[in-house]
Amino acid sequence: MRLVKILSATLVLASTSLVAQTDTSAVKLKNDSLVAPTFSTSLDVLDDEAETQDVSGLLQSSKDVFSNIAGFNFSAARYRVRGYDSENFNVSMNGVTLNNPENGRAIWAFWGGLNDITRYQESKAGISASSYNFSAIGGFSNIEGRASSIRKGTRISYALGNISYTHRVMATYATGMMSNGFAVAASVSKRWSDEGYVDGTFYNGGSYFLSLEKKINNKHSLGLVAYGAPTIQGKSSISTQETYDLTGNNHYNSYWGYQNGEKRNSRIRNNHEPEIILNHYFDVNEKTKITSSLYYAFGKEGNTRLNWYSAADPRPDYYRNLPSYYDYPGGEAMFEQLTALWQANDPATTQLDFDQMYFANSKNLYTQTNVDGIADNNVTGNRAKFIIEEARRDISHYGFNTVVSHKKNDHLMLTGGLTISKYKSNNYKLMNDLLGADFWVDVDQFAERDFADSSAAQSDINTPNHLVREGERFGYDYDINIDTYSGFGQVEGTTAKIDWFAAISLSSTSFWRTGNMQNGLFKDNSLGDSEKQSFMNYGIKAGAVYKISGRHLLRVNGAYQTRAPFSQNAFVSPRTRAEVVPNLQSEKLMSGDFSYIVRYPKIKTRATVFYTTIKDKTWSRSFYHDELNTYVNYMMTGVDQLFMGVELGAEASITSTIKATAAFAKGQFLYDSRPTATIVQDNSTELLAENKTIYFKNYKIGGIPQTAASIGLEYRSPKFWFVGANFNYFADIYLDVNPDRRTEEALANYVTSDPQVDEVVDQTKLNNDYTVNVFAGKSWRIKNKYYLRLNVNVNNVLNNTDFETGGFEQLRYDQTNIDKFPPKIGYMLGRTYFAMVSFSF
Repeated sequence: MRLVKILSATLVLASTSLVAQTDTSAVKLKNDSLVAPTFSTSLDVLDDEAETQDVSGLLQSSKDVFSNIAGFNFSAARYRVRGYDSENFNVSMNGVTLNNPENGRAIWAFWGGLNDITRYQESKAGISASSYNFSAIGGFSNIEGRASSIRKGTRISYALGNISYTHRVMATYATGMMSNGFAVAASVSKRWSDEGYVDGTFYNGGSYFLSLEKKINNKHSLGLVAYGAPTIQGKSSISTQETYDLTGNNHYNSYWGYQNGEKRNSRIRNNHEPEIILNHYFDVNEKTKITSSLYYAFGKEGNTRLNWYSAADPRPDYYRNLPSYYDYPGGEAMFEQLTALWQANDPATTQLDFDQMYFANSKNLYTQTNVDGIADNNVTGNRAKFIIEEARRDISHYGFNTVVSHKKNDHLMLTGGLTISKYKSNNYKLMNDLLGADFWVDVDQFAERDFADSSAAQSDINTPNHLVREGERFGYDYDINIDTYSGFGQVEGTTAKIDWFAAISLSSTSFWRTGNMQNGLFKDNSLGDSEKQSFMNYGIKAGAVYKISGRHLLRVNGAYQTRAPFSQNAFVSPRTRAEVVPNLQSEKLMSGDFSYIVRYPKIKTRATVFYTTIKDKTWSRSFYHDELNTYVNYMMTGVDQLFMGVELGAEASITSTIKATAAFAKGQFLYDSRPTATIVQDNSTELLAENKTIYFKNYKIGGIPQTAASIGLEYRSPKFWFVGANFNYFADIYLDVNPDRRTEEALANYVTSDPQVDEVVDQTKLNNDYTVNVFAGKSWRIKNKYYLRLNVNVNNVLNNTDFETGGFEQLRYDQTNIDKFPPKIGYMLGRTYFAMVSFSF
């Protein structure tokens, strides 16, 4: 019945005009019942532009005409296919799922730089049949890492760019299946830059891939795959419009400063999560195949940041360090002085001052008594006021996966699979750099201030007054454990007029926290294993293609599934305690789409209308609260989302050498409920708010374009060179909203007619904008054996740096002065390029 409901809703949507719907871009609380083209370098360019972003746009290169255009032209504007987050797209290698169990996301960076391997993938957009798993409502991509499946030969390439990295070298070698029954494939790459497009960023990354296969006999083959991508990268910030205007730079980066005259970035990403997969390929007979895998992933993900004790916030764009903080009667002199320094781009004002932090640490002589709780164990030295700490996540993930496929006859295929997954992440802080000090005292300065009991401030009461040296753990240390057992079954059928499929899934997920420190504030709820949170989930999906003729097709798909909440959002404050978010429950996803597809030799088109609801999501954020002087954890349950819209894609050969492409997507991506919020402090057992109603319904999901379009032309010469261009247009981009501004409490001090009500509750819509991308290339065939290829891409060729690609309202706000904490906004990079030359044989 659910599938019938989905398909009915989809067909109703198809018969109406999305554009004609009521505009809800400025929905207020009072309205919610409260008065108050495909070419060889495209994937390389995407890898360079968005390595750390979600892969929902990156892994859409397939034979689908819309997905091809959207994946290569919309990603720079942070477009997400159908508005979905990446947990709604399944990514696998050799059938082993690569999505992270903690948050459901697949991050390209963990296998980035392996473009010669990842180009061998099967991708399908939307609800579809999959030979590997139940997949997801957004679609799936399976990277084929089997040695015998990778094209035989050698390929060497060099790339030059100006986005994240400047240089990349890559070499790939594959033997194919040899006469001795062995196949080998290997790929390595190196990417580096002293500084990327954004000031203060840098990049140093390597990648490796090895695949071995041994054909034992006609029925059995064994394969081994190992890969990884160790990467160190200096990050860039997103800031307020004030800082962009003062510096005259829409890509201002607050994360770096000078140390002894050299640029230094305080926010560094350092990750390396290799994976090893052992495959067994069993061809039982001509009709039945079994593919089984044992896999193990391990490694680290680290992100550094500044921390400070009994000192002023050193961040240059902290609101008290900006001229606007002094924009009041009596503050004119400081306002003018700071404005002049910012406009002059004075490094001591506009960037981090590492030299000053080193100086402050060298002048802070301090004697810590009773170190590690040992009486009279006193240590004297320079206590750190400023440090760089590293938030670490070390993972261990192993499991087993098997898939059986049976071709019953020419018209019926049966597929089934089983997966067992055991995941553990160790989360802790590591002392990265004391910035010249001798030690850091492992206490919570906010709890130290607020509680008379000195033990309340201890990060670990078993080692009180612990002095932290570089390379040591401190602050928090806990494990997240996730056990998952899942299975699926699928049937695919084909007749002269109809192709169809149906699939079911069943899964069991359990997760729990293991505390490795006994926090002083939460002595009884921080050490050891927490209670297990267990969820049983299921899914059903089906689809059919009706062949009007060999050129005209109708396709309809529907799915309903439940999904366990992600552990990353499930705990109130996992750093300090094991308490889970109230009313935690599984998400419910319902989705359907209807497509009309035309396939002629010279014309390919797809028109799709889709409708998706995701209910009972858990939303969790943390932020620093200035009035409370502590970190606050803001959690919502019962968050519902609605995604509906249309997708149009077309590709036409105008002549034998000229091809035109076009894509259009328009959606309504909305919050669709009134969730309940729970708000707590990190350093307090007292609830700030509980069962707080958030009037979120009809607000747009922010940070992404809800309308995108592209038109392009490409010329391909018979002499093996090509050139092309795309014009891309983006509209309906909104800022992510602060839920706490959409509550009764937020409007309690206003009368209904107060014009400030609109200012508090309205959602900011950003300007519509555009980009122009151009590309060109040529290939040479040498002695019928060697191939030399040159490809060049220039994105945003008109250097449109005023394109606001997204942003968010800050979670902290002042009810009496809504502009005190203005939103943070991100801008499109200006003119960027990526050029690559490759040699293969």
